Amino acid sequence: MYGLTVLLAIPLGKYIANVFKPESANGPLERFIYRVGGIDPTREMSWKKNLTALLTINAVWLAFSFTLLLLQGGLPLNPDGNPSMTPDLAFNTAISFMVNCDLQHYSGESGLTYLTQLGGITFLMFVSAATGIASLLLIVRSFLPKVVDTVGNFYVFFVKAITRILLPLSFVVALILVFNGTPASFDGKDSVVTMQGDTVNVSRGPAAGMIAIKHIGTNGGGWFGVNSAHPLENPNYFTNMVEMVAQVLLPIAMLFALGFLINRRRFTWVVYGVMTLGMLCLLIPTLVTEVHGNPAIAQLGVSQPTGAMEGKEVRFGPLASAYWSIVTTIISTGSVNSMHDSSMALSGTMELLGMMTNAFYGGCGVGFLNYYYYLIIAVFISGLMVGRTPELFGRKVEAREIKIASIVALLSTFLVKGGTALAVWFFVKYPDAAWAVKPSAWLNNPGNHGFSEILYEFTSANANNGSGFEGLGDNNFFWNYATGIVLILGRFIPIIGPVAIAGLLAQKKYVPESSGTLPIDTGTFGLMTFAVILIITALSFFPALALGPLAEYFSLK
Repeated sequence: MYGLTVLLAIPLGKYIANVFKPESANGPLERFIYRVGGIDPTREMSWKKNLTALLTINAVWLAFSFTLLLLQGGLPLNPDGNPSMTPDLAFNTAISFMVNCDLQHYSGESGLTYLTQLGGITFLMFVSAATGIASLLLIVRSFLPKVVDTVGNFYVFFVKAITRILLPLSFVVALILVFNGTPASFDGKDSVVTMQGDTVNVSRGPAAGMIAIKHIGTNGGGWFGVNSAHPLENPNYFTNMVEMVAQVLLPIAMLFALGFLINRRRFTWVVYGVMTLGMLCLLIPTLVTEVHGNPAIAQLGVSQPTGAMEGKEVRFGPLASAYWSIVTTIISTGSVNSMHDSSMALSGTMELLGMMTNAFYGGCGVGFLNYYYYLIIAVFISGLMVGRTPELFGRKVEAREIKIASIVALLSTFLVKGGTALAVWFFVKYPDAAWAVKPSAWLNNPGNHGFSEILYEFTSANANNGSGFEGLGDNNFFWNYATGIVLILGRFIPIIGPVAIAGLLAQKKYVPESSGTLPIDTGTFGLMTFAVILIITALSFFPALALGPLAEYFSLK
């Protein structure tokens, strides 16, 4: 599956690069959108104006979706009669989908209507993915030799990302899903008589299109509550393969597109190698531990010929589920075809590390932005180690840039561990607080695993992932607002920081590379960057992991 994904990503990356080249013409649909929106596609903007445009339009989408969710119970396209959301849940949901995280504190088929699923959630899936792609393109100028004050036009990048990339790819995936049994009608629940004679009401709806963009755009929110473990959302092994390829395709293709755009393909392959090495370091232990089964069950003398099957769909098995669990957490998709809360302890550790690092492929466009601040830190450290002025493609990396990169890296740690500490404090200090729906009832699992559930929720929110250890009761005042704040900061600070760094570097004098220049497109520098990523992640998060999934893992040995 992974090899097929890479083979598809290379030509797709070349196509994406052609779409975003300055000389690429606008089509009739794009010209119509520019005219309606009052956008001048020939106008170049500075990095500050582009960030202002990005943040402003996202604020409009947030207000729109929040209002829609509050009123959905009385609006059309609600055949099942689902109620409106409470203000705290609407706040969390609107932010979650606006920032491409898709953390769901509700069950899709009962928490939303067809109108909000399509007009709110699916709409946000497209625009949030396009925002990430446009954000990556805002840093391209900093890699080119020419000194510039402008970094392009966010609106042009945004519109083309939707019309030329997201819509066509989603259409193809949606067609595949429809022909394999995923519903695409506006009918309400259907009554089905099971083989046992029970009558069951099965939710339906126009799900195929939403499921397509949820993976193509690395969104992850499910039409149904159990996401891609649901037989209508992911009917068979073939659709499982399609959805696995779909969620990894664009993040890798965007990386190759960057190499074509800046004409530094060797650098791109080094970055790709670092990211792939990181993925394998997480994937291999997960595959091994899931295939070998649960040691606690083995001690009871129970055979596990198919591996650890708790929380897995029989039609997929542990191997496909383990692969999905890692790519969905490193890519920031967050969709699931098995229950992560039932993963083996070591697998849970790898899933958490993938989100904590958040730089191995990552989401659409923003994956490289997260890698970018690690790259800046690696360039700075390497330059000082060898006694050379730190430079990135002919531009000096100075105190201002390294300060921004360091703040972004530290903020991630603060949001995850700070939020976890706050939740644990509430759980211990105010176990019966009515306004938080009794924190003592938050956790279905005590001890180390309960701590892991809390840690996972904040890690997922900060990494714009959206998956969860669903033993946690999270639809209440505390979790909706606490994770909502983390969602906003975890999304936009890692965009603002790298774009600001790139904008500052683009304005600096370009110095041609010489024998005294530290090359950053070599395997040696790639390993240096990988070491920086590991060290920063380990120093930041190892104590928290030791209290949760690692402690649980060693208790089973």
